[in-house]
Amino acid sequence: MKDRVLCWDGCKNTRDLGGLKTRDGQVTRRGVIVRSDTPSRLTAAGWTALHDYGIRTIISLRTHGMTEDELNVSPPFADVTVVQAPIEDITDAEFVRQWVDTGLWCTPLYYRDALQRWPERHAAVFSAIAAAQPGGVLFHCIRGHDRTGIISLLALMLAGVTLDEIIADYEMSVDPVRNEVLTQNQSSVREAFLGALDGLDVEAYLNQGGVSRKDLAAIRERLVGQALSDC
Repeated sequence: MKDRVLCWDGCKNTRDLGGLKTRDGQVTRRGVIVRSDTPSRLTAAGWTALHDYGIRTIISLRTHGMTEDELNVSPPFADVTVVQAPIEDITDAEFVRQWVDTGLWCTPLYYRDALQRWPERHAAVFSAIAAAQPGGVLFHCIRGHDRTGIISLLALMLAGVTLDEIIADYEMSVDPVRNEVLTQNQSSVREAFLGALDGLDVEAYLNQGGVSRKDLAAIRERLVGQALSDC
């Protein structure tokens, strides 16, 4: 796992989603998708490292209704495109009451509800990945933990990565507060992920959210080199 960590000056939680085992014995490709904390913190050397790695599209995972200046990314390279993708909605009063006010937001305990509330928002990220110009795609939030974690979960499930690998990748984003909250709620990362995935057909979920079967096939082929079935 650790050899996927990317040391780009200014960011503290950046890693390639390549090198992970799939259920059918393949391995995800490196240089295709990278997850990260916000690249707005990158130094000039960090930006050069990102560009040299081949990243040409950055997707900023935002929360609608929040002003998040740390997510305002301005690449110093003209050939790097930035896409804004609000995958959550803080103006949703029920969501705020259930997750924000209880302190359970920013833990995987809220994943299942978020997936149920906003399929179109999550699907839009994958449409952006499918439409991305040649080169690597980086998606990020501020810390690179949970908005990034949700999209990583969907992407890796789409690629057929094993649950153990997905959980191990998520836990590389160290967060003692998260672990404390999970323990207080008699849960764990594994249990929260299993709850989020219970009954979820990721391909159907993204398709119903607005991603075409053709685009889903193209994303998976980029990730593992094998197209999805046309069924």
